[in-house]
Amino acid sequence: MNSAICSAIRERALIQFTYEGGTRTVEPYCHGITTAGHEALRAYQVSGYSESGNPVGWKLFTVSKILRITKTGETVSSNRPGYNPQDRGMSSIHCHV
Repeated sequence: MNSAICSAIRERALIQFTYEGGTRTVEPYCHGITTAGHEALRAYQVSGYSESGNPVGWKLFTVSKILRITKTGETVSSNRPGYNPQDRGMSSIHCHV
C-alpha cells in the first residue's frame, strides 16, 4: 500500500507525478489491487502528459510506474461524475474517497 496516495485521497488533495515519460496532475479516488494483481490508483487526470493523447479523464495508473508524487496544494470538494467506490477494476481496495 502506498501511504502517500492514501493520504492524498483522505485529504482530497490533487497530486502530481511522473508516469510513462510525462508529468500528470490527477484527483486520486481509489487505491488498491487490480483484478490482474497489480497495485493501482484510479484517478481523474485533469492535466499533463498522456501517451494516448487524451490528457483528461478517468484513468487507472500502475503504482510501480508512478514516480515523484507531490501534492499540488489544491483540493476537490466533491466527487467527479462517473466515480464508483466499488471499482470493478479492483479486486481489493486499500483506500478510497
